[in-house]
Amino acid sequence: MRLSISNLSKTYPNGVKALDDLSLDIGFGMFGLLGPNGAGKSSLMRTLATLQLPDQGSVLFDSINVLKEPMRLRKILGYLPQEFGVYPSISAEDLLDYFAILKGVDSKSDRKRRVREVLELTNLYEIRKKHVAGYSGGMKQRFGIAQLMLNNPQLIIVDEPTAGLDPAERNRFLNVLRELARTSTIIFSTHIVDDVKDLCKEMAIMNGGRILKHTSPHNATKSLIGKIWATSILREELEAMEATLPVLSSKYIADQTIQVRVHAPERPTDLFESVEPDLEDVYFIALKNNS
Repeated sequence: MRLSISNLSKTYPNGVKALDDLSLDIGFGMFGLLGPNGAGKSSLMRTLATLQLPDQGSVLFDSINVLKEPMRLRKILGYLPQEFGVYPSISAEDLLDYFAILKGVDSKSDRKRRVREVLELTNLYEIRKKHVAGYSGGMKQRFGIAQLMLNNPQLIIVDEPTAGLDPAERNRFLNVLRELARTSTIIFSTHIVDDVKDLCKEMAIMNGGRILKHTSPHNATKSLIGKIWATSILREELEAMEATLPVLSSKYIADQTIQVRVHAPERPTDLFESVEPDLEDVYFIALKNNS
């Protein structure tokens, strides 16, 4: 199973160019699409999910021409948008049964079996009689995964799924995705670097509607070994350092003390020590090179 995206462009009526001649190949397993808010990730996700047409370009998933044969893709597609609504007074079990009908599961016995399976896989079976509108944020996200699993999808698209989840719910949610990645192609769109580091064997960094870098988390961090340096400075020294050195990130480690990370081929000054690169460094370098 392979998704091939070629030369996608999309400009909205308000003049925003969301996709800019974007090309990308995505294989089996979990693929992380990393980028800041407004990078064009959701526009790409909506296009791949056949919810909007691009101005130009093509998308193929195995033998399916996605843009010309959307109904063929929808039969094997699972989609979880960034935000989704639910009916206020329907239980999870009944709502999933309704969704299964919409997805073409005609047999009542098949629907009952499949609904039970997805409720158990997402750890929602014990609260299946509860109205989904009363679920917590994490429970709603797991319900979103349950509904996309009803048709045993081969292509799964999830858009910013962990934003706003507490750590325990995030872990539960990611564990479900890990299981699904064993049998499907999953595109995981996020602006949270740790989500990609924890989950994905392959990734791309996106901004301004374009792909800035296509790599794997392992290779991306490996390429920066010996090139990331860190030091601690006082808060009032940060502006001067940013004016003279390629500062990637800074964070408080005490009331007036900041740890600064710099990308450079050699030690910038005697104040700096070499540190292990991480995926956040890769992300910030890609965005800085694009600015």
